[in-house]
Amino acid sequence: MQDDDIATIMRALGHPVRLNILRIIARQQRGECCCADVTESLTLAQSTVSQHIKVLLDAGLIERKSRGTRNCYIVRHERLAALGSAYSGMLAGLGPATPKLEAETA
Repeated sequence: MQDDDIATIMRALGHPVRLNILRIIARQQRGECCCADVTESLTLAQSTVSQHIKVLLDAGLIERKSRGTRNCYIVRHERLAALGSAYSGMLAGLGPATPKLEAETA
């Protein structure tokens, strides 16, 4: 995963409402959730929920499936797993440098 992808996803996850929406979608027993279902779980207007869902879509964290006249969403677990791997690797690269042993420098 490239740094641009990581930054885009982190921006999308940087808002508590979007984190909550992602959790709501992930908890659905049938594995998908429509915007109306999400709106019922929150105290926000449908238009606000739709804007947050669009950010999650643009970041590739959820996928849209058409169901008649409704759009339903599913979490892209593989994308979250890739982020987890990339994020842990990125954090490991930010740690303090380990001093070289004298035997290595000789």
